[in-house]
Amino acid sequence: MSPDILPSLLSNVWSIFLVVLFFGGSIFVHELGHFLSARRRGLHVERFSIGFGPKIFSWKGKDGVEYRVSWLPLGGYVTLPQLADLRGIEGDSDVDLDEMPPITYGTKMLVFVAGAAFNILFALALATVIWFVGQPVSSMSASTRVGYVSPTLTLPDESKVISPAAEAGLQIGDNILAIDGQPVREWMDIVQTIVTGSDRTATGNPKTIFTIDRDGESLTTAVYPRLSGDEQFRRVGIDAGYELIVTGVTKGSVAEQADFQAKDEIRTLNGQLVINAGVYRNIISESKGAPIAAVVLRDGNETELTIPERTGDAIAAPLGIGLTTGFSRTYPSPFKQIANHSVMTVRTLGSLINPSSDIGLSKVSGPVGIFRIFHSAAEAGFITILMFTILVNVNLAIFNLLPIPVLDGGQMLFATIAKLRGRALPMNFIMATQSTFVILLFSMILYVSFFDVRRIVRDNLPDDPAPKEEAAE
Repeated sequence: MSPDILPSLLSNVWSIFLVVLFFGGSIFVHELGHFLSARRRGLHVERFSIGFGPKIFSWKGKDGVEYRVSWLPLGGYVTLPQLADLRGIEGDSDVDLDEMPPITYGTKMLVFVAGAAFNILFALALATVIWFVGQPVSSMSASTRVGYVSPTLTLPDESKVISPAAEAGLQIGDNILAIDGQPVREWMDIVQTIVTGSDRTATGNPKTIFTIDRDGESLTTAVYPRLSGDEQFRRVGIDAGYELIVTGVTKGSVAEQADFQAKDEIRTLNGQLVINAGVYRNIISESKGAPIAAVVLRDGNETELTIPERTGDAIAAPLGIGLTTGFSRTYPSPFKQIANHSVMTVRTLGSLINPSSDIGLSKVSGPVGIFRIFHSAAEAGFITILMFTILVNVNLAIFNLLPIPVLDGGQMLFATIAKLRGRALPMNFIMATQSTFVILLFSMILYVSFFDVRRIVRDNLPDDPAPKEEAAE
């Protein structure tokens, strides 16, 4: 056995354990909310299941409840015959509903909302951990400054066009204040607001309004995104601005000849502001070996350096500089974390139902995609998987409260309609509606899972060796 295999195997086992713990834990917490609130209100609980479909194993508790783990890990359920007839989803019940005492509208609403409430409480608990220990944030992710404007953008047909950002006149150093009237605090806000945008021109083309600060002056400009990339998201052709810090210099390299030193912060090359690795690479490449004037920040002072002329093979060779960016540790309050994730979730759901947006179900992650992201988060570190678990729990809470039959929000809707009309809804209507939406829900899961699998296959194909000049957004 290769000495590298065992550490890799143990790492994967640990990552899978964390995925099961936090992904499965999120589902468990949701159902636990229903279970505890039902028991508290004196309801009969018949079954507590993690997953749907046939059981893998089960046992009968002293409290008379059947606890089980089922084969389809797409959620879970607590069988509460007094609340809702979900035999088509949860299996047959041995309880005679006619012999069960009626329950109040308030009890129904409390039990139905408890699952989402427990997800939020779980998210708050994890967010409190992050609040105490902090989360590392790179200058790139915390930035709202434009660091790179791509000259072109590649469309789905592989043709190249002038990038929307270049066409609109965005410049390196512009500080983005808001997009479509929505204030932005970090680069992910910028990415998501562009992608989920729904504004269009009179001719139906995507449109986005940027509010920027340029040299102290507030400007508003219209940018017209194009659909680009594998997922055909709205993109404008910009990337974040962040400092480039020298981590080390190779002995005998051109960088050593130019007197670059560790901890230097590169400010300009040939008089051009450099706050993005893409700009740095472009200037080096476009110089074609000619000398380059550099300005770096060293010990708080600006120092001028000259990268000497390069000839022959040295023109295409690396300069011998290791680069990184700044990192800091932030301590966001738990409520701020929940609020940020809630805004992101609502915005995404809104774009899904907005016919003017370019977001469809094919661009949403299902259980396969979520499991994959969980695995990547687990590999990235404990704090990363905590952050993603918080997002998942906020998503679960909001999604389950949507007024869709089968979901908690749908049951609350049925209960409210029955309350308003003064009598229960016809059982045949409820069962037909539930069955229809069960089919629709599982069809949707299969549909988005198909695209999840396609992304995995695509992402594991050999990389295209050709350099790409566009930025991520």
